[in-house]
Amino acid sequence: MVINLIIYGSVFILSYKWLISSIGSWIGATQPDASFWIDALHIFLVIFSFLLVLFICYLLFTVFGSLITAPFNEEISQRVEEIVTSSVYSELGFWKDAYVSIKGEFQKILFYLIILFVLFLFNFVPVIGNIFSTALGLIFSFYYNALDFLDYPLTRKLAAFRHKLRVTQKGGMVTYGFGCAAFLMMFLPVVNVFMKPILVVAGTSLYYEKGYDKYN
Repeated sequence: MVINLIIYGSVFILSYKWLISSIGSWIGATQPDASFWIDALHIFLVIFSFLLVLFICYLLFTVFGSLITAPFNEEISQRVEEIVTSSVYSELGFWKDAYVSIKGEFQKILFYLIILFVLFLFNFVPVIGNIFSTALGLIFSFYYNALDFLDYPLTRKLAAFRHKLRVTQKGGMVTYGFGCAAFLMMFLPVVNVFMKPILVVAGTSLYYEKGYDKYN
């Protein structure tokens, strides 16, 4: 949680502070003779910037935050697995576990960025492009967040990435329901910092208790 707080807090504070100061300079809101309309525009842009920074922080926190905290999340997931299955996981050692988990995170990040790029291209389709991009982007966010937290036990089993995608998809509405809850928790500022370790616990528990480990 401390690592998550440092990552998210640093990105949010630095980016928001830079953006707010830049906006004030660009539109001349810092001038003593600024008009009412300039002040009103400045307030609107400050609110818009806050929402924009939240979204950017969500993307960065989801992608790079997972990469940095992967070895620690792996440790949490491993302990949960031992409790749920009543079996002791044969440890590879911290560095070996770290390598395997970080490799898995890189695969997810590449998959995430490719799909985001494809969804971005939909925006160039006239009229319905933005609607499709938004709707599919939301559904994909649910799926990816479920994959993100179901991934830890699969990575420990050295499962291929295609197998991870197939197993997550076979969960059906359970996958998307869990992914929706995870998406909302990860999107909320401050809350996401404390919820991420809990979601690691939830994803690992769900993997075994709902029979994801039996999917081929």
